[in-house]
Amino acid sequence: MGQEIECTMRYQRRRHAGKAYLETDYLLFRGDERLKVSLKDLTSVKAAAGVLKLEFDGGPAELELGKAAEKWADKILHPPTRADKLGIKPALTVRLVGNFDAEFHDELRAREVEIVEARSKADLLFYSAARTADLSKIAKLAAALTPAGALWIMYPKGVPEIREMEVLLAGRDAGLKDVKVASFSSTHTALKFVIPLAKR
Repeated sequence: MGQEIECTMRYQRRRHAGKAYLETDYLLFRGDERLKVSLKDLTSVKAAAGVLKLEFDGGPAELELGKAAEKWADKILHPPTRADKLGIKPALTVRLVGNFDAEFHDELRAREVEIVEARSKADLLFYSAARTADLSKIAKLAAALTPAGALWIMYPKGVPEIREMEVLLAGRDAGLKDVKVASFSSTHTALKFVIPLAKR
């Protein structure tokens, strides 16, 4: 989610000044006291009068966020889906290159996108790369994007066959700009590349 705000936290009968961070899987407070709570461990999330109230084992904690309190509560209670994070919207043209599980195919169908085959331009192109050698195809894949389209490269986490820096450099060498990283699954990371504005 990548939200952050300077605030005061009430925790264990004390007030602490610092900065709160709302990430995809956890909430972090840094200041004279540090607190990190996994979102899945929260048992209650409420917002009232500009205060975000969190219940968890070791809590409770209250963050004085002002107008952002209700927005943060909503984000925690209704986290974005994988399709949301990947920008999959109805009516977009989507192309898949590589192996993707049935669950991802179901997510695409649920979003009512148009799946296109090779030689067709795509708004979103998902490429599954298993090893460094697979990255040699990026330039060719980039040519199949619509001007405002995006190439998502999925690769396995923490394996020697392919590294994040190799994916980044391969995309940049193909003339693309890396703009986002997301967790595709428990085993794979996704990096998003787009065509720079000057080249569209």
